[in-house]
Amino acid sequence: MKKKQQQQHPGSGADSWPHGAPLGGAPPGLGSWKRRVSLLPLLRFSLRDYGFCMATLLVFCLGSLFYQLGGGPPRFLLDLRQYLGNSTYLDDHGPPPSKALPFPSQVVYNRVGKCGSRTVVLLLRILSEKHGFNLVTSDIHNKTRLTKNEQMELIKNISTAEQPYLFTRHVHFLNFSRFGGDQPVYINIIRDPVNRFLSNYFFRRFGDWRGEQNHMIRTPSMRQEERYLDINECILENYPECSNPRLFYIIPYFCGQHPRCREPGEWALERAKLNVNENFLLVGILEELEDVLLLLERFLPHYFKGVLSIYKDPDLKMAKRRKRKKIPLCTLPTPSSESAMKCLLFFSPLIALPPRSWSEHTIHHPSDKSNVARSAQLVAASHSDTHSFPAQAAAGELHVFELCGLPV
Repeated sequence: MKKKQQQQHPGSGADSWPHGAPLGGAPPGLGSWKRRVSLLPLLRFSLRDYGFCMATLLVFCLGSLFYQLGGGPPRFLLDLRQYLGNSTYLDDHGPPPSKALPFPSQVVYNRVGKCGSRTVVLLLRILSEKHGFNLVTSDIHNKTRLTKNEQMELIKNISTAEQPYLFTRHVHFLNFSRFGGDQPVYINIIRDPVNRFLSNYFFRRFGDWRGEQNHMIRTPSMRQEERYLDINECILENYPECSNPRLFYIIPYFCGQHPRCREPGEWALERAKLNVNENFLLVGILEELEDVLLLLERFLPHYFKGVLSIYKDPDLKMAKRRKRKKIPLCTLPTPSSESAMKCLLFFSPLIALPPRSWSEHTIHHPSDKSNVARSAQLVAASHSDTHSFPAQAAAGELHVFELCGLPV
């Protein structure tokens, strides 16, 4: 009977554990759990290991405390707090140190049209990458006169640019201090008025190296016969485009945004000269561009260091020649045309005035400041090979065009 019961309850005997009884006589389920735990020896800590961890933690806390008492928290923690935008950073430690800026750190190049500005801007793009200054350009090319609100908006945008910056755009002189801004340093380049007129004449017809269809975008309504008009015919036949060479075009770039700056006269000229003396570091001449670049390199090394070597780089010049658009063959100005143009440039302040009023206006000449009759004699003396200036000019009986040998 006993044997039968033992067969029915095999778990009650020692022989029912084929691998031996579990530790402490535990049931099978608990034994298998302890076997899994035994596979994780890292979870078992002795008293010595526990004491070592506590001692390490205590040393770290004491070291951090003494470090903060001696010199403050580590720098990387401060940078992390600033990066995360902790509002107490500036209160505890003040503003971060500002980087050293070159002087001047604000430069404006309000470039005059057709005075080599495209070449200079190309150089500035290379220099800005080389020296790390902020070149601020504008996509607006034909708006040089601004309203008061437009002036304020443009000055605000320029003044908030990251320094050091160099801003460039075709725009008349801007008075930053009038609107509460810091007045920047100005630079500019001008050129011989006759050369500027010739450059503009061909540019309106055939564009430049930027694209083959550039001229079609600029003057889409120009007829073909007008586009290919010989410049000598335009000058000597007194076409409207060539009858007023717009010598005064340059003056507002230095005079400013005042309405009187757009009126040819003594006031605009004197104000332009005053602004040049007070606000322009350099006004160069395009015909002496290499000397101008050398001066810019000396005066503004942070912006123009190495500019002359870049300008003379044969690869750069070859790239420009490859991009340049081929202008159809046109007759260049003859000596007669050039002389007539110089005469018009000299008398351009009087073109819009009636002849009888000429004697009331003084024409400034480098070697003589006299009335129009004496000026006519000076011009006649310098161009006696192509023009004769009758004595009737002193009495105001001739028009400027007649003085220059052109039809009225």
